[in-house]
Amino acid sequence: MKLSPAALPGYVARPEPDRAGILLYGADAMRVALRRQSLLKALVGENGPEEMRLTRIAAADLRRDSAAVGDAMRAQSFFPGPRAVFVESATDQSVPAILTALEDWQEGDATLVVTAGTLKKSSKLRKAFEDHANAYAAGIYNDPPGREEIEATLRSAGLTNVPPDAMGDLTALARTLDPGDFAQFVEKLGLYKYGSDDPVSSDDIAAVAPATTEAELDSLLHAVAEGQAQAIGPLMARLSGQGEGAVRLCIAATMHFRRLYMGAIDPGGPGAGLSRARPPVFGPARDRMVRQAQSWGAPKLEQAMSILTETDLTLRSSSPAPQMAVMERTLIRLAMLGARGRG
Repeated sequence: MKLSPAALPGYVARPEPDRAGILLYGADAMRVALRRQSLLKALVGENGPEEMRLTRIAAADLRRDSAAVGDAMRAQSFFPGPRAVFVESATDQSVPAILTALEDWQEGDATLVVTAGTLKKSSKLRKAFEDHANAYAAGIYNDPPGREEIEATLRSAGLTNVPPDAMGDLTALARTLDPGDFAQFVEKLGLYKYGSDDPVSSDDIAAVAPATTEAELDSLLHAVAEGQAQAIGPLMARLSGQGEGAVRLCIAATMHFRRLYMGAIDPGGPGAGLSRARPPVFGPARDRMVRQAQSWGAPKLEQAMSILTETDLTLRSSSPAPQMAVMERTLIRLAMLGARGRG
């Protein structure tokens, strides 16, 4: 039977003990592995591997021993509790052994969990599970995680007190990071909040979230957006001494002002727009950029992006002008533009 993507998180969290097995397949090996890891943990518990209630079989081994899956599913452990057999990286060549094991399954046998890469609709392996009355086939696609999946990841890290604002930040971050990176981030957030009963805040998320730019570069971009022209020269000198190039600075400035522009034109306000930016902005940095977007306004931000586009073209041309000098002049020009009209 087919298991829809919407139903998969619920099944992974609460597997049905009377199912013969499930096939997890998809192009992203990390996403498949994370689902498989969570499912096996839910099936056999934390101590399942140590208590020999989990058997792992490589699909390639089935060529030499086609009965290995069925034998493992019927084998009993010395320890009580549910059992699972995991077959990794299966292909259509694995179908005869897997199909025989599914057909011979009886109540009390282990649950069969099979993983595979991309499978076409015509795949024999996929059909074996989709056509079976007591087994599931679940495709795992590169869609952003849903609310239920994010909440399950948070619960696994002991994070249950998550207000709506923080959940919005986490949802935006989950859509930006790879699944494995997001899982590691949530684990770090759980350790960061360990022993605290306070709700998760945007500041907590900002403290743990992966850094997107270096501190010196952040300081430069904020100085430009806040009209602090006098601070630009010293910051540029330090960045130049660290080996930063004018083209990279121009790209970073363009990204910063594009985020401000998206915040300025967002119907939900600058805060909502910056949360939807890629990558999203959290905590104090977002509050600061909200003020910048409000101060600039959409028309001046459009003008700023036009200036940066012209500068980028100049930097990539054969112009003899020193590139860092060109970039510094542009940033000072932007700072003075942003300072106009301030009280």
